[in-house]
Amino acid sequence: VQLVASGGGLVQTGGSLTLSCTTSGIDFGVDGMAWYRQFQGGQRDLVAGITPAGSTTYADSVKGRFTIARDSATNTLTLQMKDLRPDDTGYYSCNAPWIPGRRGIYWGRGTQVTVSS
Repeated sequence: VQLVASGGGLVQTGGSLTLSCTTSGIDFGVDGMAWYRQFQGGQRDLVAGITPAGSTTYADSVKGRFTIARDSATNTLTLQMKDLRPDDTGYYSCNAPWIPGRRGIYWGRGTQVTVSS
């Protein structure tokens, strides 16, 4: 299994970014996936997850601003982020196989998101 995130960068408050996680060895029909965020080496916190059935879970702080999606044709997981805030800053990684309440064993190389005030 390989997971590689991309799309991070520096953005001003109120801006938008879309993260992508390219995958191999993952079956979206069987494996749920999620995005986690880590700030300055601290713990990884769930940002958003999606189950094989398409059910989504979001952290309260990102509801209404972030959208998780997947594309089985390209084996890509995405995270569309709008109205970004400084507290969205962190290192974003994708995770699989994810189910609500339990992170998976595979972590991908992440991507840094920095939101300036």
